[in-house]
Amino acid sequence: MDYTVEKITRKIFVIKEIVSIFAVELEEEQMREGGGKFPFFLLMSSFFLLIMIGKDVIKSLVEGKLSGTDCYLVDVTVSPDNLITVEIDNDGGVSIDCCVELNRYIESSLDRGKEDFELEVGSSGITSPFKILRQYLKNIGNEVEMQLRNGVKLSGILKAADEDVATITISKKVRKEGSKRATTALFDQTYKYSEINSTKYLIRF
Repeated sequence: MDYTVEKITRKIFVIKEIVSIFAVELEEEQMREGGGKFPFFLLMSSFFLLIMIGKDVIKSLVEGKLSGTDCYLVDVTVSPDNLITVEIDNDGGVSIDCCVELNRYIESSLDRGKEDFELEVGSSGITSPFKILRQYLKNIGNEVEMQLRNGVKLSGILKAADEDVATITISKKVRKEGSKRATTALFDQTYKYSEINSTKYLIRF
């Protein structure tokens, strides 16, 4: 879906005006009928609709700013109290200057006079779970910890990843028939992302 920042922003303000008018009219009608409070679920439904569109605005801004650079967008969240959190990454590491520049760009592109907000821009933590495919690709060859949805926890070398699955190489102690000692063998195990609860870089001390 092709959204420009200007179009999405205009949609936000139109919806907010409609919601405000609807809320006032409904409240007046309920007062005439003997009181009562405005239905909370209607307010929340409208509010979360605004939040969803607001995320598209931020994503469009960030992706446009980062286009042509080595940095890429990982995630955007917008809390109910308008705390905007932008998480970015870089295959070679994110610099502070990149975060500061992006923060200033987003600030200058939004109008605090119409909608107050708080903004945080930062890089993905070294042990934060992977959220997008590019983070899996970045860590191929590294040791990772993979938590499956069935509760099983694995640690091994991330061997491969594509749009559908990720492959981890794990080591197991096996004992060949007739042998008294167990030896270490490597096994590749492939999982769909729907089977994976989280994967993160493993640091050993």
